[in-house]
Amino acid sequence: MKILSTGSAVPERIVVNQELSEFLDTSDQWIRERTGIEQRRIHEGNLEILAARAAQNALEAGGVSADQLDLILCSNVHSRYLTPSMSSVVQGLIGASCPCLDINGACAGFVYALEIAAAHVHSGRYRRVLVLCAEEPTRMVDWHDRSTCVLFGDAAAAAVVIPDGEMPLFKMGTVSNGQAIYAYHGPGNCPYEKSDRRETPLVMKGQEVYKFAVQSSQEDIQYLCRQAGIGLEQVDFFLLHQANARIVEAVRSHLRQPPEKFPSNIRLYGNTSSAGLPLLLDEVNRQGKLQPGAVLVLSAFGAGLTTGACLMKW
Repeated sequence: MKILSTGSAVPERIVVNQELSEFLDTSDQWIRERTGIEQRRIHEGNLEILAARAAQNALEAGGVSADQLDLILCSNVHSRYLTPSMSSVVQGLIGASCPCLDINGACAGFVYALEIAAAHVHSGRYRRVLVLCAEEPTRMVDWHDRSTCVLFGDAAAAAVVIPDGEMPLFKMGTVSNGQAIYAYHGPGNCPYEKSDRRETPLVMKGQEVYKFAVQSSQEDIQYLCRQAGIGLEQVDFFLLHQANARIVEAVRSHLRQPPEKFPSNIRLYGNTSSAGLPLLLDEVNRQGKLQPGAVLVLSAFGAGLTTGACLMKW
């Protein structure tokens, strides 16, 4: 499997920390010190438009037309649609005609979709797969709760996967925990609904998630390097899910690797759920930092609790 190209799209609306302090009991300093976030992007339109822009950017970068796609995989947690799937809506917007599938791996969704894409292209069934992540977690949070709403931003990012090069190594996992991070749909108006269930904005137990993220990420990275028969020093870049600058720094410190191997953009975008990892990958790629043969390790973690890691050569 080879990632042929990448692309991304972020909303125009920038919301800096100081703006949040106008209606929250918080400050720029409070947010920066605890998260590393300085601003985030808030989407003011329909998410599928942003998703289609990211998809088109990835296709153009790879010289692939939408009608050449064999499959679209989209990681999406929340959008205005319960159905149809985000991938099928984007398919129409970009002019593709292939099968489409949405997955919900929470913040680890990009790695989950990438593994599915790798299996499909390795089997020979599909030759060009678009892996797309489109997320608007700002619609899931309670904007009166400073412990969650300051963390998130909206974004979309994509990658075109083709059969070429070496097969990446993956390590996927789930530790069932429905209480560490959750949000509930409203019950609707079904006359047979007997529970008192209500719609609940995102709830996150920060310390529990922090410990899980740091431990699982470093263990997954070490496992993949052992499987590949390489040392950590032979990895060119570690790309981690951009959830919190403290998490990234803790993993880096545990692995005893230099900061330049851990690129980060969380200060500009916040936590954009599964879009965060491909957004960072696209940024590093477009900056020309990824040379052919570079060894990359991707690592993500999210609600579920899900984990996903991948070691590949660029």
